[in-house]
Amino acid sequence: MTPVMQELANADIVTVLQTAMAPAFLLVALGGMLNIFTGRLERIIDRSRVMQDRYLETEGDEHLLCVNELRDLQLRIKYVNSAIYFGVVSAIVVCILIGLLFIMGLTGFSDLAQIVAGSFVLAVILLSIALTQFSREVRLGIRDFMIREEYLERDDH
Repeated sequence: MTPVMQELANADIVTVLQTAMAPAFLLVALGGMLNIFTGRLERIIDRSRVMQDRYLETEGDEHLLCVNELRDLQLRIKYVNSAIYFGVVSAIVVCILIGLLFIMGLTGFSDLAQIVAGSFVLAVILLSIALTQFSREVRLGIRDFMIREEYLERDDH
């Protein structure tokens, strides 16, 4: 058995697995959030297709409302795509982090500690950016969902 293989065989694999669990949970959470982000993107794209069909059928004020909603939908697509991008990059960093933890734990190469810490901080920063972009999209979507005044038919008695 080579010296490296001997070290790997003697390593406390249970400790390494326990150490890797926290980033693994973060990875699971990121997967769930990416699922939410992509679901949201699907709904925005479906709505944009409906509005693109209505674009050719509308005139006057109704046409302007259609154009404005299409612009907002385009912006929402941009925000969700950005959230997906940063979420995926964060997940990749977490995967690298888990790999580094295994290398560090199995080889005893403690010089990786700063890189591991930096990877975790980077993953959290990327996650924060993804959540910020998603929040921007949700706020814009809620604003677009406001019921227009003419549909409320207020009774001013």
